[in-house]
Formats: sequence, structure tokens, C-alpha cells
Amino acid sequence: MKRTRTGTGTRTRIPLRKRLLVRLLIASVLIAVCSVAATAWLAVTTTTRALREEQGQALADDMDILARLSGYAATHPDWSGVSATVRALSAQTGRRIALTGADRTLIADSAPRGTSLPPRAAATVDPLRTDTSSEPGAQLSGTDPRVVGPYRLTAGERDRLDALARKRQSCFLRNGIGTTVSRTPSGRPVLHPADDTVEDGYVPEPCADGLLNAAMPTEEKALAALQKLARGCLTEAGLDPGTPVALGGIVGPGGTDLRSPTPSPGFLIKGDGATTRTAQRCLDDARRTQLDPYVAPVAELFLGGGNNAAGPRWDMSSGNKAKVVGAAGLVLAVTVAVTVVVATRLVRPLRALTEAAQQPPELHVRVPVTTRDETGILAEAFNGLAERRERLEAQRKALVSDVAHELRSPLTNIRGWLEVTRDGLVEPDPALLAALHEEALVLQRVIDDLRDLADADAGTLRLHREPVPADDLLAQVAAAHRVAADTAGVTLRTDTRGSPWLDADPVRLRQALGNLVINAVRHTPSGGTVTLTARADGEQVVLEVADTGTGIAAEDLPQVFERFWRAEKSRSRRTGGSGLGLSIVRQLTAAHGGTAQAASTPGSGSVFTLRLPAARTPKEG
Repeated sequence: MKRTRTGTGTRTRIPLRKRLLVRLLIASVLIAVCSVAATAWLAVTTTTRALREEQGQALADDMDILARLSGYAATHPDWSGVSATVRALSAQTGRRIALTGADRTLIADSAPRGTSLPPRAAATVDPLRTDTSSEPGAQLSGTDPRVVGPYRLTAGERDRLDALARKRQSCFLRNGIGTTVSRTPSGRPVLHPADDTVEDGYVPEPCADGLLNAAMPTEEKALAALQKLARGCLTEAGLDPGTPVALGGIVGPGGTDLRSPTPSPGFLIKGDGATTRTAQRCLDDARRTQLDPYVAPVAELFLGGGNNAAGPRWDMSSGNKAKVVGAAGLVLAVTVAVTVVVATRLVRPLRALTEAAQQPPELHVRVPVTTRDETGILAEAFNGLAERRERLEAQRKALVSDVAHELRSPLTNIRGWLEVTRDGLVEPDPALLAALHEEALVLQRVIDDLRDLADADAGTLRLHREPVPADDLLAQVAAAHRVAADTAGVTLRTDTRGSPWLDADPVRLRQALGNLVINAVRHTPSGGTVTLTARADGEQVVLEVADTGTGIAAEDLPQVFERFWRAEKSRSRRTGGSGLGLSIVRQLTAAHGGTAQAASTPGSGSVFTLRLPAARTPKEG
């Protein structure tokens, strides 16, 4: 950092990299770059996420369409009425849905007639060969659970089973188990414990009558046909069916699991794992053969847009890249321009402040306030600081003059009397010695007052705090100045409201109140009254010294606590003291953490108020 001499003083040259304008410009450019980058990243991320979510929603819609159409095929022997379902699904999902036979013969289409089909089918609709991972409740054989066929119970059989279910439900409840009832696609009711801690399928022993699990005539007839179809396959495979046994779950006669929508008979097949798989295959084939007349034929499902496994992908072309770069450049250019304009407006008043601060102190330069923002407030604060500095300089000069005057008068008197006494012109009689002693006391008081003020300014004024009862304090001050008040013909009295205690140094506080009493007695004519009052005010104690004297003019009130200030400009000792008493009062009050105020009405008197911290009484302590 270099300094150059100018006609008015030294001016600092700030390096380019440290100038406020450059710093603001760099900060704005960095912010703009980060904003553009963050916006671009957020746009790409949001778009990609939206596309993925859309892809996932489309996949869920596709699975729902397949499930709905598989359910239709499971409950209808043909596709003759599926057009309404296709149109409803298309309106719900916003997708084109088309069904064709295995030979691409159109069954139903949500698109207008003549619209070409997608290049390949999205899925095959076959309720007898359903993907068990995509169709909840599908059997291990791949049969849609909604395919009931000949196992659908009649209305009378349902009523009998419902009655048995209610009876068993009451039995469960008597054994402390609440239950809910669900119904299989064939119409059979099934009880489930409402308490998750009870295993599904558990039946208390008093309730295990076997009636609810017994096969109905419709089921027995369908099972007999299924057994017949399965026996043929097993015989061809060289297997002996043996004797039917229970396969587990809710079973009926012949080992039938009646919870399945299409129950299967149990066979006792002896052999290895291959034999078991062959038997299972025979049973699955028999079931499909039995259910085939009850379901719609196999159909191909076409969805609008095909079945693109790769999904949507976001790509930016060269044109889009150019647009992004151009937009980013435009943002940067606007940012730089705005920053330059704003920074220039900010820097101009700061430079004026800098130049004004570098001027010699005696010039007292003011800075014009051109704005009402932070810079304008700073300029006002600077002008206020300059005014305070000017006042302090004037006070400093006045202080030197006042101190010289206060010390010169007693020293001149002492020197004059000593010189005439030395020359033998005056005899050193007791009256002369008393006069010299009085002048020496005046000089000592001025020096003591100056020392107290200096200690207060330096923060070295020592206070010995202790709880002080306000009434005792006022009584001591009044007693110390009673003689002077009586001599002046002034009535001095005290008034304490309650029993307030102060946290203060009693010696220093008597000094402050004594200065106020001396000042009040001096400016109160004979026959007047000076009253000392103490009262509690929250966590403070208020001390007041009121007189019925001449009072103070309103324009002089702000200066009463200034050093060497006197209302009487002649500075005569008959009308005033050294001019330091009230300044000492303010400094001692501030040292106690309090405040000093003055109020006056010319011709009616003045009131000086001290607010000091209160202390706990001995009883409270």
C-alpha cells in the first residue's frame, strides 16, 4: 500500500485487487456463475427425475392395464364385451390400448379404426399362465387367482358357509380371539385373526369342528373331474396315483386345500424329486384343461409407444447448448453492468468520507449526505463525529483557559500578599494569615476536584461499595451542611419515602450529594428551602436535591454538568464555585452505574435527580 502527498494531506493508494469496486465485481461474477451452474444442474436433475418418475408411473400403469385385462379374461369365456373396459382404461391412463388374437386379429382398440398397431406386443394376456411376480395372489402354477370356473359356489352353498363362518367367529370370540372374514374368488368365507400375534390359520380346539372346511357339493364335483384328468396324465407317465392325502392348509375330503380358488386333490406319490415334478406338471395341466372353457382365449396386448425398455433419456443438442451458453453470458454481462453501477454509487461517498477523514483536524470537514441508506447513515455519523471532535477541541481549549484562571486567582492573591509582607508594607497579622489560608484552601479544592475528574476519566476512581441506608445518608449530608444553610438563611430538610438501601460508596456519595447541596444553598435566596428526598423505584433508588432558588434557563440546562461551566459568566466567587462540582457529581454517579439529571424552572427553583442501583436490605440478605 503506497501513500502519495497531496495539497491537503497524505492519500493512500489502494491496490487494484483490494479496491471495493473490484471486490464487488468479483463477488457478483462468482455469484452469477454459481447461480447459473446451480440452475443448470437443478434443471437437469429435476428433468431427469421427472422423466424417471414418469417412466415408473408408465410401468405401473402398464402393469395395472395387464392385471385388469387378465381379470376380465379370468371371469369371461370370451372377449366380446371387453371394448368398454379397454376404452375406460385408455381414458384413465392416457395410453393407447389394443387387444388382438394370437393371429393379430383385432379384438378391441382405443385408437380410431385404421390406426396401425405398434411393431410388437407389450404382453400376452393369458389368465392360465400369469407371471406370479406381477400378479398378486397368483398360484405357483401361474394361474390367475380370479379364475374360478367350476369351483364357483352356488348361492345356497354360500349361505350355508356364511352361517358356519358366523358360528365359528362367535366361538373364536369366546376364546378371546377377534376375527375378520374374507372371501375367496369362489365365494368361500375364510376367518383371519384380528390380532397379529395369532398365527393365520390357527383354530382353537373347541372351534375345530371341521364343518367350515368341508367341501361343498359343487367343489366335490369339480375336484372329482380334476382327479380324473390328473390320473390319466399320471398313468401315461408310468406313475401310480396311490391314495389321496392332505396337502396342508384348510382341507376337505380327499386332502383338498379349500382356500385356493381352484382347489387341488392330494396324491400320495412315491419317488424322487423328478417324480414329484412330473406329478405337479400333470396336476397343472389338468387344472388348465379343466379351466380353459371358462376363460377368454389368449390375446396379445399392444400399448401406445411400444415397450421401450431403455426408457426416456434427456439429451442436449448443439442448439440447446448454444442457448444455455448465450443465456449464461447474458446473465454475466447484466451482472457485471449492474455491479459496476451499484458499486460506483457505493464507492463515491466512501471516497468522499476517506478524503474528509484524511484532512487536518483543524479543518473540521463535513461530508454531504446524498443517500438515506447505510452509506448516508455513515456520512451522518462521520459528520456527528466531526462535530463532537470540534466541540471537544473547543472544550479542551476552554479547559486550559479555565484551569489557568482558577489557579491564577488564588496564586496571584497569595503571591501579592507575600510580596508586600516581605517588603514590610504589611504586618503578617492573624487576619492576613487567615486570608492566605483561605486562598490556599481554594487552590487545594480546585486541585482535588481536578484529580477526582482525572481519576474518573481514567477509570481509576476507586469505590468501596456497601449497603447504605438512604435515610442515614441524607441525614449525614444535611448535618454536614446545616451550619452553612442556616448562615445563608436557607431551610435544609430531608424526606425519605420507605426504607430504600443503596449499593454505593458512602464517602463518594456524600461528596456528590454535598456538591449538589452546596450548589443549591448558593443559588437559593434567604428564606428559601432545600429538600433532600430519597425513594425506591424498582431496582433503583432515586435521590433528589430540590431548591426554591433562581433556577436555570432552559438553554443552559444541557451544559450544567460541563466542566467549569457557570450560569454567571463573570465567574465571581460570590455567585459560584470552581465550576467542577456538578461535573464531579455526574462522574461519581456514572461510576456507581447510575445517571444524573437536572430540571429547572427559572424563578421557581431546580431539581437534581440521581438514579443509583438499589441494594438488598439486611433482612432480605
